[in-house]
Amino acid sequence: MFSLIVNIPANVTWKQNGVTIAGGHGEGGATNQLYCPGGLFVDDDQTVVIADYYNHRIMQWKNGDTTNGQVVAGGKCKGNGLHQLDRPIDVLIDKETDSLIICDKENRRVVQWSRRSGTTQSEILIDNINCYGLAMDEQRYLYVSDVGKHEVRRYQLGEKNGTLVAGGNGKGDGLNQLNLPTYLVVDRQQNIYVSDNSNHRVMKWNKDAKEGIVVAGGQGAGSALTQLYAPLGIFVDTLGTLYVADGGNNRVMRWTQRDK
Repeated sequence: MFSLIVNIPANVTWKQNGVTIAGGHGEGGATNQLYCPGGLFVDDDQTVVIADYYNHRIMQWKNGDTTNGQVVAGGKCKGNGLHQLDRPIDVLIDKETDSLIICDKENRRVVQWSRRSGTTQSEILIDNINCYGLAMDEQRYLYVSDVGKHEVRRYQLGEKNGTLVAGGNGKGDGLNQLNLPTYLVVDRQQNIYVSDNSNHRVMKWNKDAKEGIVVAGGQGAGSALTQLYAPLGIFVDTLGTLYVADGGNNRVMRWTQRDK
């Protein structure tokens, strides 16, 4: 994902009750249901696209319509055909081409799926990759985390090999290593934030850096306010405030610049 929202003040007060905008009817495969939703992307008009993991599809929910979503990719049972997905885990919208870019996790590929009506299959962008998280910067470089190689690579669309931008030094907890990198955020300066899941930390890799900086967690798995436990989704606003879905602790944490 790319952080493009207004600044969120550090002292903001959040409502304690959320509003259901998608799903909420139990797990299942109907158009008003989701089954283990993973990554999501919110478009400028507040349309939400969601990687509906165990339904092997991408769902779209338009702002104001909380009754039913629309299948916009996959949904033809799991499989490796170009018209199918197998446990998609993350998705984003490439506005330039009006297409979805999907981490098709169990097919070990990243695919592009046009949002034009009548589209019935995808195009493979990258294959043979244990992808998990996706992000795109303002120059339309695509960033993909690889949980098999414990690294993040940056790709120009159409490029197959990419450039190493984080990790790539084997699995480990060194500052130049990652251990199961999942979700990503890239900022306007092309700095990369990585949810380093099995190291229970979030890492920031400045552009062209050879090692990262721990910006949240890194104190072992735990529930203290200095700790994370298997973090997943992350978001960074324009002030550099970090929000972390702290999966193992069933909470969302905010880390401001002065906390880090």
